[in-house]
Amino acid sequence: MIEKLANIIFISVPDHLDRQIGSFRIDPERMLPVEMTSGGDRHDIHDLAWEQIVAAMLKILAYAPEHEDASYYRDFVLAVTPDLIADLTETAIVKTNNGDYELAEEIFLALRGLQPGDQRALVNLALLYEQRAETASRAGNQPEEQEYLDRAGEVYQELLAADEPIPEAHLNAGFYYYRRRDYEQAKPRLEAYTERGDDEERKREAQDVLQEIESQDLTHSLFRDAYECIRDGKETEGIELIESFLESHPDVWNAWFLLGWGHRRLRNFAEAKSAFEKTLELGPRKPDTLNELAICHLELDDTMGARALLTEALASDPENTKIIANLGILALKEGDSDEAAGYFRTVLEIEPDDRVAQAYLDQIADE
Repeated sequence: MIEKLANIIFISVPDHLDRQIGSFRIDPERMLPVEMTSGGDRHDIHDLAWEQIVAAMLKILAYAPEHEDASYYRDFVLAVTPDLIADLTETAIVKTNNGDYELAEEIFLALRGLQPGDQRALVNLALLYEQRAETASRAGNQPEEQEYLDRAGEVYQELLAADEPIPEAHLNAGFYYYRRRDYEQAKPRLEAYTERGDDEERKREAQDVLQEIESQDLTHSLFRDAYECIRDGKETEGIELIESFLESHPDVWNAWFLLGWGHRRLRNFAEAKSAFEKTLELGPRKPDTLNELAICHLELDDTMGARALLTEALASDPENTKIIANLGILALKEGDSDEAAGYFRTVLEIEPDDRVAQAYLDQIADE
């Protein structure tokens, strides 16, 4: 984080600045931070405005919240701009929705530094990291996906370490762990929300997930260990574990999905196909399962079956770039490069950094 503050300099309090702002009095003995602009190496203090000082203070609170003058900066910022927290929160949410993740992250970090202990700023920061992870996943960037998932996990751990985590912290952490198939962590978080939350619709969602976890025994050590093995690239070991789990839990669709996932990663497409078909027989027709099964059909040269599955999956999740990219790969396999290029361009419209789609477009252009 040090490089983020490389352009911050500290100056004495300029004579032209007021010393009193409401009940807050500026301490003339404290140096004020100012961010240097990229166009020069000096700052004309006679042109210095409150906004420049506040911006530098917010940057320090974002990236160095333990700074020795952090408390003074908080008081200073809120005295100069009393409505700043609401304005920054709204701006950061808009930036997140628009995909301007770098700026949104800096604003959420500044809010965390500006209001220590405010859990809502942390909830928003964790959600941002989850969204960045999803974007990286769709772009095929697994290292970046893992980085942001880990960051989100660290924020949720910080939230849950509070004396009284707010209900939204339990809810979002619960779904975070559920999506990562860490059901042991998800279960108590979702239970806490059903007890303390006030949104009836979200409580019903939490209860549905809890029912799934409990009815399918997803906190079983064999299931957990199998998932961790497959996730970490030890597919053969993971397959053995999940097959042991299935011996006593043959109707758990999540386990069949895990088995299919392991075989698909090992390119055992016939075995994966059978497992994913069993998943759909026992469980819901989720886009992820349909997409995985379509990959198996594609690799086994059943293009008609692959297209039917991908079309159904896309109808459920129209902006899922993994599904759209697989339709492009299918079109290439069928010899229709124009149709394929259209799919890959659509992927890039949704995820401009998708390296896989760009590589396929480059390949088509070179042919």
